Amino acid sequence: MPKSVADTADTTTVSALPSADAPPRHRWWILAVIGVAQLMVVLDGTIVNIALPSAQKDLGFSDGDRQWVVTAYALAFGSLLLLGGRIADLFGRKMTFLVGLVGFAGASALGGAATGFEMLIVARAAQGLFGALLAPAALSLLTTTFTDARERAKAFGVYGAIAGAGGAIGLLLGGVLTEHLNWRWTLYVNLAFAAVAFVGGVLLLQRTTRDKTTTLDIPGAVLVGGGLFCIVYGFANAESHDWSSPQTWGFLVAGAVLLTVFTWWQTRSTHPLLPLRVLLDRNRGASFLSVLITGVGMFGVFLFLTYYLQQSLGYTPIKTGLAFLPMVAGLMVASTLASTALIPRFGPKPVVPLGMGLSAAAMVWLTGLDLSSSYATDILPPLVLAGFGLGLVMAPAMSLATAGVAAEDSGAASAAVNTMQQVGGSLGTALLNTLFASSVTNYLDGRNPKDPAVLAQASLHGYSTAYWWSAVFFVTGFVISVLLYRRGAPVQDPDAAPVVHM
Repeated sequence: MPKSVADTADTTTVSALPSADAPPRHRWWILAVIGVAQLMVVLDGTIVNIALPSAQKDLGFSDGDRQWVVTAYALAFGSLLLLGGRIADLFGRKMTFLVGLVGFAGASALGGAATGFEMLIVARAAQGLFGALLAPAALSLLTTTFTDARERAKAFGVYGAIAGAGGAIGLLLGGVLTEHLNWRWTLYVNLAFAAVAFVGGVLLLQRTTRDKTTTLDIPGAVLVGGGLFCIVYGFANAESHDWSSPQTWGFLVAGAVLLTVFTWWQTRSTHPLLPLRVLLDRNRGASFLSVLITGVGMFGVFLFLTYYLQQSLGYTPIKTGLAFLPMVAGLMVASTLASTALIPRFGPKPVVPLGMGLSAAAMVWLTGLDLSSSYATDILPPLVLAGFGLGLVMAPAMSLATAGVAAEDSGAASAAVNTMQQVGGSLGTALLNTLFASSVTNYLDGRNPKDPAVLAQASLHGYSTAYWWSAVFFVTGFVISVLLYRRGAPVQDPDAAPVVHM
């Protein structure tokens, strides 16, 4: 799922050392303010998904274009997170936090008022941009606000719970707002969250000293952002232009070149966005790849299963949101089990491949869905299995992706792992949507496209294709995690700062 399952989706890790000053008097109120802002960012990974069929019908965009409503947000958020943490250091955390809130609210208002597809996409990209400012600043503020080790553990526990539950809340809230108001309110609702967090932030947050030594790696940000965009856009273009078109392979080649140059530039830059030493440990490298692959497989499932439930089975938006909750529950149970019992005892080598295997099996199971499938016997079991598998992958991979990094690299490592999740989601949504659309077109070839029964079967054929490809990605993840992860439980540093992911 996006974000919380995903998503759990968008969170920076904290390893910065706390301030030696006395803790702020209103620190628990500050936690509430930061929690509201975090909830808003996490919600947006899932709340719009439930509303997407209604938005598509209202604004009249094509099946090939609908992916951009999800991808524009995830791609902007993921590609700019690396820069967002540096900006918070340079301009001050309070200022960055408040600017992120105002910008996110403004972008949400623009999206809610969208009169066409292009306006909605611009708004979603702007949400991602301001979310990339907001998330690292919020986490940094939490680190400096709670200086007592016991209080910090409690605060991060609350923050982590918000991050974990946010995706589920988004699914339900998206269903309620779409059904009882309309899809636009899944965006307008952010104004209420932002207003509460902004007023609280202005009143309670202390101005932080700016780190004058920090410099922004603008060339690095341009290279990685441009490279990721070109790759996602190339995959998306394959649906309308075919794989042999220069507008497909040209963008894919350009993206690969830009990312190669970005890798070279990170070895030359004095303040690199992503120091390459972060990626070179075997467990960390395996974790980054696992998070990327899980993002590819997971985001696509949410998109296609949402359309299947609403358009093929006639579910209401609220019923669709409720239908996903067992998957979220499975994910949270498995994440807790993996973090507290399995990884400390067995290490990642058996646990992450098991999660990949269960997720692949769930995807294969979903390929059998048809117009007469029942929720209890045909949809619920693979959903729970997928949630459990994703939980076994995401919790260990997110944790090990930042374990053992040097203090000066902790911000870059945490931003990078969240970037991997968002970029995986962007790639998965673009690629799977293209494969879906091609499959539907091939199915309709020689059949009557105006026959509703034929169209319904064509959609089922497309969904099945997307699930098969998701299974292929998870099998790839299985092989990579078996080969790369080290045997044995990871050694934990007892003095390490608390780490939180979304």
